[in-house]
Amino acid sequence: MGAGADWMPCPQVVQLKAVFPHGAGFVLAFEFMLSDLAEVVRHAQRPLAQAQVKSYLQMLLKGVAFCHANNIVHRDLKPANLLISASGQLKIADFGLARVFSPDGNRLYTHQVATRAVGCILGELLNGSPLFPGENDIEQLCCVLRILGTPSPHVWPELTELPDYNKISFKAWAPVPLEEVLPDASPQARDLLGRFLLYPPRRRIAASQALLHEYFFTAPLPARPSELPVPQRPRGPASKAHPGPSHAHDFHVDRPLEESLLNPELIRPFIPGG
Repeated sequence: MGAGADWMPCPQVVQLKAVFPHGAGFVLAFEFMLSDLAEVVRHAQRPLAQAQVKSYLQMLLKGVAFCHANNIVHRDLKPANLLISASGQLKIADFGLARVFSPDGNRLYTHQVATRAVGCILGELLNGSPLFPGENDIEQLCCVLRILGTPSPHVWPELTELPDYNKISFKAWAPVPLEEVLPDASPQARDLLGRFLLYPPRRRIAASQALLHEYFFTAPLPARPSELPVPQRPRGPASKAHPGPSHAHDFHVDRPLEESLLNPELIRPFIPGG
């Protein structure tokens, strides 16, 4: 991302360390990350403390703002793609669906992309569970409509231009006040969430603007990364999964990478002193 001598990596975007061929494909080696935000939400206190939510959201917004400043749209933001380091740092990963976008908005993109985006992630952190827990596309839409209300061209003028507009009709729901959806959230948290959860994309608050929202400057302030929960990797025979027969070259996180390849010589040029 980015170009020119002034470009610097972002602490909230996972770093690519090396690329090398492996068989008919290639291997991308990223910095080691201990866990992800989905695991944190599953195993940490429910819901997370306000200071912890603010810290995770602040780091996420810094990463998203960096991507957007470099004309990259991720398109697959969700807790499982937000990795957590051993020091508690959150970093955006998995750019497989990411695309370069042009500021003039003339480039066309497929609409077949599933993502929870920043507002949905904030709602999940505040709630301890997803705000829109749909099991398929239609159920997902119903969950959104029941909370945000059924959109109309009056509220969202571009609605009629969507590829699948009018292919299916939904009941007319009125929006539910966020005070009822998240009664335990602070007024500042609900205000920021409401600025994310808007149907017209151009009306949603930008990541760089969201970082200046009063939510981050009212007590409690965002927790330091060292104060955030970092789940430990499971060890021992606790898992009931059946991994199948072992293989001499199966990858294992605790073994050097060169021991997990059929041809270790492929990565020899990339190993310092190798």
